[in-house]
This record gives sequence, structure tokens and C-alpha cells, in this order.
Amino acid sequence: MKTVIDAYAWVEIFIGSKSGEKAREIIQKAEETFTTDTVIAEIARKYLREGVEESIIRERLVAIEEISDIVSIDKDIAIESAKCYMELADKAKRDGLKTPSLFDAIVLATARTFDAKIVTGDEHFRDISETLWIG
Repeated sequence: MKTVIDAYAWVEIFIGSKSGEKAREIIQKAEETFTTDTVIAEIARKYLREGVEESIIRERLVAIEEISDIVSIDKDIAIESAKCYMELADKAKRDGLKTPSLFDAIVLATARTFDAKIVTGDEHFRDISETLWIG
């Protein structure tokens, strides 16, 4: 099985939570693991906002790069992301959730492009067929 690791899952892995342990087990069993370049930026922003030292942020980003293949947005993923964003926005409205980020749509588009499952606990992905729920 191929997996795309969402920011939610990486954060849980780094804090050592039960959700993080589930994510770690899935990654260990996966035949391929991907992380979008936008997830790396999202994680860096989160930790910088929280006052985490830049050296620690770099260590965590290096760990992500060592564990997974980093996927950049190309024209196919960009177009699929636009479609996924509309789908996630409609779902969020139905489910009473806040509007999803474009980052969420890029993660979903990447999973669909690589025929992979998303490892996450983000409510925007709940009940989507590509999701491996760790929340």
C-alpha cells in the first residue's frame, strides 16, 4: 500500500501520541510513503508559530525527508487539487466544519494521483475513501 502522510499525522508522530503510533505503524508497513512539499511548509509554520527552535524544526523536516518521498506540485496535481478543494469545501459545509485549506486539497489530490491512502486524523478527510483514520 502507498501512503500520503498529512501534517496531522506528522505532528502526532513527533509528539509521540497514540495517533502518532498508529501513523508510525502504517508508515512501517507501507510499500511507499509520500509527503507533499506543502505539508513540510505547513509543519514548519506551525512549529515556528509555537516558538520551536529552528534547529529542531530542521531536524523534524529532515526526518520527514528521510522517511518519505517529497512530492512537488505539478500541473496534474494542481488541477486535481482544484477539484479536490471543491469536493472538500462542499463536504465541510455539509459536515459543519470550517473551510478546508488548499493544503488539504493538495494532500487529497496527491493521494489520488499516486493511488495512495492518506494517513490523517484531520476531520476534513473523515469518511473519504482514501483515508486511513488515526484520529
